[in-house]
Amino acid sequence: MKRLRLIVAAALLTLAGPVCAQRPAGLIPAVPSSAPVAASDSGQVFSLTDLLTFVALRHPVARQAGLLPERALQEVRYARGLFDPAATSKYYGKTFGGKEYFHDWDSQLRVPLWFGADLKAGFDRGVGTYVNPESYTSPAGLSYVGLSVPLAQGLLIDERRAAVRQAQALQDLADAERRSALNKLLLQAAKDYWDWSLNYQRLQLLDRNTGLANTRFEAVRQRVVFGDLAAIDSVEALTELQNRQATLAQARVQFRNSTLLLSNYLWNEQNQPLELPAAARPQVLPGPAAWQPLPPDSVAALAELAQRIHPELQKSRAKLNQLGVERRLLSNKLLPKLSVDYNLLQAGQPFSPESPASLSGSYLQNNYKLGVSFAYPLLLRQERAKLQLNRLKLRETELDLQQDTREIQTGVRTVANEWEALREQLRLQEQVVRNAERLRVGEQIRFENGESSVFLINARESTLVSARVKLAELQAKYAQTQATLRWAAGGVE
Repeated sequence: MKRLRLIVAAALLTLAGPVCAQRPAGLIPAVPSSAPVAASDSGQVFSLTDLLTFVALRHPVARQAGLLPERALQEVRYARGLFDPAATSKYYGKTFGGKEYFHDWDSQLRVPLWFGADLKAGFDRGVGTYVNPESYTSPAGLSYVGLSVPLAQGLLIDERRAAVRQAQALQDLADAERRSALNKLLLQAAKDYWDWSLNYQRLQLLDRNTGLANTRFEAVRQRVVFGDLAAIDSVEALTELQNRQATLAQARVQFRNSTLLLSNYLWNEQNQPLELPAAARPQVLPGPAAWQPLPPDSVAALAELAQRIHPELQKSRAKLNQLGVERRLLSNKLLPKLSVDYNLLQAGQPFSPESPASLSGSYLQNNYKLGVSFAYPLLLRQERAKLQLNRLKLRETELDLQQDTREIQTGVRTVANEWEALREQLRLQEQVVRNAERLRVGEQIRFENGESSVFLINARESTLVSARVKLAELQAKYAQTQATLRWAAGGVE
C-alpha cells in the first residue's frame, strides 16, 4: 500500500496560474478532479492541490521540518567521527648549561575498529643522559605495531558503537517528526481551504438571495404605485431587503477574512509572503458525485496503515530503539574492565613486518611490549541505578506506544464514523433543499395569483437559503473529514 503523497508538479506555477487538477492516491475517495469549478467568470480557480503544493514546498514550517533529517544525518556523521583514525606526535627535550639531558619523541597512529579494539602503529625515540629508562631507545629509535583489545567491558558494545546506533535511530525519529509537523500543517491548511470555499459559497448564495429581495422590492413598489398592493407590503419588502443586505455584508467580511487566513500559507521561493489575488476563487465544495461510501474493510486497512506509518508511533519506536541501545551499553557496564595491549617492536623505522625476522617465533617472543589492565567497582551502585532508570524509561515508552496505538486506531474509526454520518446528513439535507425549493416556487405562484403575501414568500426564501447554507456547511465538513481521515491514518504527506 503506497503512502499518500502530495503532488508537487504545480509548484512552479504562479498563484494566478492554471489549475493542475491532480490528487494523491490512497484508500480514501477524494473530490473528483472533474468537479465543476466555482461559479465565477472573472476569477481563476485556486485549487486545494495548488495550496498544498505551496505549503509543502515553501511554507516556513515545512522548510523547518525538512531540516530535521539533515540534522539527524549530521548527528550520525558526528557519531561516526568517534571511529576516525588519529595521528599524534609528542616531543620533549631538555638542554641546560650546554648539557643535553634528554630527547623524547613519541609518534603514533591509532585506528579504532568496530568490534572494540584499537589498531596502533608508532615510533618512539628516547635518548640522552637523563632520559627515563622506561623510555630509552637506541639512537635509531623503536617502531611498533600493536593491538589493544577489551576482553570484558567494551567487547560487545562500547560508547562509540552505542553513539552510532543511537544516531541512526535518531534518523528515524527525525523523519517521523518531520512527517508529523508537515502532516499537521497540511491538515490545517486543508481545513482552512474548505472554510474559504464555504465562505465563498455562502457569499454567492446570500448575494443571489439579496438580488431576489431587491427585485421583489422594486416589483412590489410598482404594484403599490398602481394600487395593486397596500403600501405596507412595500415596507415589508424593504425590511427584508435590508436584512438580507446586512447578512450579505457580514458574509462578505467573513470571506475576506478567510482569504487573508489562507494567504498565511503562501510564500515564494525567497521566503517572502504572498497574497491571494483578488480574482482567486476556490474550487467548489464536493457535490453528490463525491459523497462516496468508504470501501469495504477500508477502516481496518486504514487502522493497519496507521499502525505501520503513523509518525507518532514511529517516534515512539525510534525512542525504544535508542533506549534499547542504551540498555545494552549499561548492561555491559556491569562487566569488569579487562583489556590487553600488545605491541610488536622493531628497532629503527619504519616498522616492516614483512621481513622474515619479524615473523619468526623467536623474534615474537623477545621483541614485544605487553600490558594488561583490570578494574571493577565493588558495589556497582551507579551502574545498577543507571540500568534500572533505563528500564523504567523503556517501560514508560512502551506504555506510551500502546496508548498511542489505541488512540490512533480509535481516531481512525471515529473519523470513519463521522464520514458515514455526514454522507447520510448530506443526502437528507439535499432533499430538504429540494423540498424548500418546491415550497418557494409554490409560494411564488400563489403570490402571483394573489393568494399569498410578501411576508410568506420572504419566509419561504429565507428557509431555502438557510437550507442551502446548511448543505454547504455539511459539504465543507465532509471535505475536511476526508483530510482528517488521511491524517488519522498518518498519510496526509
